Amino acid sequence: MHVGLVMECDYREGRTQEEAFAEAMDIAEIAETEGLDGVWLAERHFAMHRRPTDPMGAGIPSIAAVPLVLGAAIAARTSRVRIGTGVSVLPLCHPIRTAEEAATVDQISKGRLDFGVGRSGFPRAYSGYGVRYDESRERFQESLDLILKAWTQEGFTHTGKYFSTDTLTVVPRPYQKPHPPIWVAATTPDTFPMVGRMGFSLVTGLRGFDVPEAVGHLAAYRAARREHGHSGDGNVYLRIPVYVADTAAQSRSEPEESTMRSYRRLAENFASSVGATGTTTSEERAERAERLSSLTYDDVLRDRVAYGTPDMVVARLSQLRDQLGLSGVIIEPNVGGRTPLERVLHSIRLYAREVAPRLR
Repeated sequence: MHVGLVMECDYREGRTQEEAFAEAMDIAEIAETEGLDGVWLAERHFAMHRRPTDPMGAGIPSIAAVPLVLGAAIAARTSRVRIGTGVSVLPLCHPIRTAEEAATVDQISKGRLDFGVGRSGFPRAYSGYGVRYDESRERFQESLDLILKAWTQEGFTHTGKYFSTDTLTVVPRPYQKPHPPIWVAATTPDTFPMVGRMGFSLVTGLRGFDVPEAVGHLAAYRAARREHGHSGDGNVYLRIPVYVADTAAQSRSEPEESTMRSYRRLAENFASSVGATGTTTSEERAERAERLSSLTYDDVLRDRVAYGTPDMVVARLSQLRDQLGLSGVIIEPNVGGRTPLERVLHSIRLYAREVAPRLR
């Protein structure tokens, strides 16, 4: 079972962007030296500006705008840990450039890249790039198809709705043959069967929905795999907030403020994106925003996170592994980005030393 760590690469109030980069490299080094299997780099764009009527503040900005560049830096500093994109937002970049950059990271790391891809759940990044969000699904599919051609074919031609190439051979090619493992993010009900039909491995999380909902979504993914002739149940990684502390009381109290702030912010993001997508999607976003805004901390602890002592977290993640048929977990070590750094690092070390070995 893969045990990984997602790096949101936040920089918090009172700290500089330079300190945020140093912190990111420190976390990657801990993952390398403490025996975690992988680090997964988020892609987040632009700072959120606080409105005068916004009681939640402006959110935590991130330095993780170009995860493949960060991945190359981590690859050069490590020799064992796998490096994943969690995820590369394909519609925001030309697919040939993405193919070149990802292949470069795979070469530098000598085959340690996991290529996680998605289209992002929120339109705000698209407006900053001047890309229409209602084109995101088509752009995602065409971009992925073109990246796979670039990695596996010489002198290929592509004529699509958004991109065209003529007799193109891309260099470098990936170190892994025919290409790095591809993981597709699924966060909406219609995406799960789509990924199943394509036959790719899947990454999902417990931010937008709870465990009972995840059970149904993964059943749809696996049913679609079988219907389209793909063998097995597919590999599924679960991204989940994890906080490990020395006592149960600490594990509950220490991350509470940051966690609840994060879920309130997520509810606001869903609410603000209503109307920016199709009618059905907007209705789903409105419903999800309403549910998230009414969550209590007990709700979150029960259905959306794994907080506790090492024994408690092992029990929780083992239960989820068996219930959801997981191939791996990717922990979010600082949901909301407001838990003090020393506590976050202590939690990561406890997870690496006392939880991860018991999950494999």
